[in-house]
Amino acid sequence: MSISLDGFVAGPEQSREHPLGRRGHDVHSWHMGDPRATDADEAAADWLMRSRGAYVMGRNMFGPIRGDWDGDWRGWWGEEPPYHAPVFVLTHHAREPVELEGGTTFHFVTEGFDAAYAQALAVADGKGVDIAGGASTVRQALQAGVIDELALDIAPVLLHSGERMFDGVETFGYEPVEVLHSPLATHIRYRRVAQG
Repeated sequence: MSISLDGFVAGPEQSREHPLGRRGHDVHSWHMGDPRATDADEAAADWLMRSRGAYVMGRNMFGPIRGDWDGDWRGWWGEEPPYHAPVFVLTHHAREPVELEGGTTFHFVTEGFDAAYAQALAVADGKGVDIAGGASTVRQALQAGVIDELALDIAPVLLHSGERMFDGVETFGYEPVEVLHSPLATHIRYRRVAQG
């Protein structure tokens, strides 16, 4: 997850024109074509894009539509999203699955995070489940205790408002196992601390 220094994953006023909110792109520029990106950013992008057996994401990450489904929105990524596996989207509004090229099918889950995670785990075939975001979905995964490894990409940016990831998370039982940095972000991979 890319995150600002003040703890925001996306800026305020997310919309079709500003999918990451106002100034939210600044938090994610390390993997979105900024010419200042370095080998550290490329290594962190490899962490981000390694293949998984299934994904869970929130509706805000899937698209800008709120409320009932409007039109034929199929996600931000075009006809071949980068997932190449089943993706379970948390929503309050039922919808038929959307099958796209490259093996990505978006399934829409109305029964909450635990149901979406269970469905993803059932089809992942031992290849791991990635909590793709956004902030609320990762927060729910942390609270459910299902994250074994967390990669945080901390951008030297202050957003002052938007979507926060750690609100309501009481403890952080992870330790850093790898740290990389560039002018655009400090990349930290955390692993869950074994409970003795």
